[in-house]
Amino acid sequence: MPATPKARPIFVFGALRSGTTVFRLMLNAHDGISNPGEADYLFDFLARDGSGSWVYDLPRLRENRTFLASRLTIPEGLDGLALLDDFLAQLQVRGDGAFTLNIHRGISHIAEILPECKVIHMLRDVARSSIGMGWAGNTYYGIDHWIRTEQEWTDAAPRLNPETVMELRYEALFRDIEAELNRVCAFVGVPFNPAMLDYHLSTTYGPPDVKLVEQWKRKAAPRELSLLEGKLGALLAARGFAPSGHTPAKPSAAEGFSLFRDNKSKKFRWSVKSYGFSTVVLEKLTRWAGLHSLNQIYRRRINSIVEQMLK
Repeated sequence: MPATPKARPIFVFGALRSGTTVFRLMLNAHDGISNPGEADYLFDFLARDGSGSWVYDLPRLRENRTFLASRLTIPEGLDGLALLDDFLAQLQVRGDGAFTLNIHRGISHIAEILPECKVIHMLRDVARSSIGMGWAGNTYYGIDHWIRTEQEWTDAAPRLNPETVMELRYEALFRDIEAELNRVCAFVGVPFNPAMLDYHLSTTYGPPDVKLVEQWKRKAAPRELSLLEGKLGALLAARGFAPSGHTPAKPSAAEGFSLFRDNKSKKFRWSVKSYGFSTVVLEKLTRWAGLHSLNQIYRRRINSIVEQMLK
């Protein structure tokens, strides 16, 4: 029989680099809240089959770096929504109090499968921080994953109960951390705990720093801001971000090619610096050639380095 969670989780949904990790540390500093971390694997490999039933792509799930790090077990014979419930039960018993989970994708799955769950939607400008992680070589491409995340939210939000959704802006959190965490605790259903303010004392993260707020405006050149706002379009205003004052623009053909080439070359240089030239090249070659077993050797090598780099 599959295990079932005692209560449905409260999901923290936001783009990668939107502040979900530091927020998780704040939640875990509360003695009445638990958050075992990122759980995108719960939905990344879950889809409907030809008959309409939910099933997991178990081979790909078993190779996923975050799933492997979670140390979850896959009970014999379980799949689909029964397996999802079992995973949630395994995660819930690892902590006490209100059960929360971080995800960066899969809100459309939650809207369909778990529409009664509470969701904290985190918002932050992420274009510049994406560069530091090697996901993009410039801000024009660094904003892409934020756009994808927010478009998924736009599609899923109408299927969620507005009374079970809370918006949390990274900028507001770091400008008035105590007031925002009081609001979070009221939403979660626990009293505020001042220990949440001291999350940095037992982690590798620093204390709240308002200098991290709205870097996209303060550090970007005027043309860069115009291109970013041209790419974001109506999504910028829809998410409550004030425009920079520069006229939104689209890149010319030559400028677009230059941005594309710059993005590719900087990402490659970042990967080589982080993982080594031979590992990067051989991972790409074995993937393109369909040599799955060999590719997994280089993927595991990269994953090991990534785990050491993550805070």
